[in-house]
Amino acid sequence: MKLLIRVLVAAVFVTGIIAIWEAVRTGKWFPSWSGDETQTTHAMVLKEVQALGKLELVKYSFKDIVEHEQIMQWMPNPKAVLIVQGEAIGCLDLTKITTADVGGDADTIIVHLPEPELCTYRIDHSKSKVYNTEFAFMEEATLVQDAYKAAETQIQKAALEMGILDQTKRNAEQILKPTLEKVSGKKILLRYRLKAQLSAPR
Repeated sequence: MKLLIRVLVAAVFVTGIIAIWEAVRTGKWFPSWSGDETQTTHAMVLKEVQALGKLELVKYSFKDIVEHEQIMQWMPNPKAVLIVQGEAIGCLDLTKITTADVGGDADTIIVHLPEPELCTYRIDHSKSKVYNTEFAFMEEATLVQDAYKAAETQIQKAALEMGILDQTKRNAEQILKPTLEKVSGKKILLRYRLKAQLSAPR
C-alpha cells in the first residue's frame, strides 16, 4: 500500500513536469478563463512531494551470521558473533527531473530518469542480536559496534553485487511507466541519462 501511494505521488510529480513541458511546447502557457482569475499556492503539497522525491522501487532483505574478530599480538583475540537482519532499498530521485529531461511529440512522451541509487542500507536492530562474545572484557561494546558496522557495509556490497540497481530500473518500467501512462493519457518511454566518462589527463 505504501509503495502504491509513493508511485501515485511520483506519477503526479512527473506528470506535472510533463504538463509544464507540454505547455511550453504548444505555447499554451497561459490558459484563458472566463470570469475572475484566481491563484492558489499549495505549500504543504510541495513539501510532501519534496519529501517523497526518492521513489523506493525495490527492497532486498538480508540475514547474516557475522563473526567479527580483532587480531591481538599478545592476548587472545576478542571475538563477537552476531545474528543480523537488514535491508537495502533501491530508488530513483525524482527531484532531479526537470523539463529538460522530458520530450517527445503529441502521442509519446520520453522521460529521462536519473540513474538509480542505493538510497538506504541498514541493520534492523530490532531483529538482530549478539549471539556470543569472547575475550572482549571491557571493550565488548566497541567490539559489537564494529561488528555491526562491518555487517552494514556487507549489506551495501551484497546488494550492489546482486544487481539491486538493475532491478530498480526493471521495477520502474513495470510500476512507474504504466502509472504515468494512465495519469497522462499518453505513451511513456523511460530512458536514462547518458553518463559521460572523461579519461584522466596524461
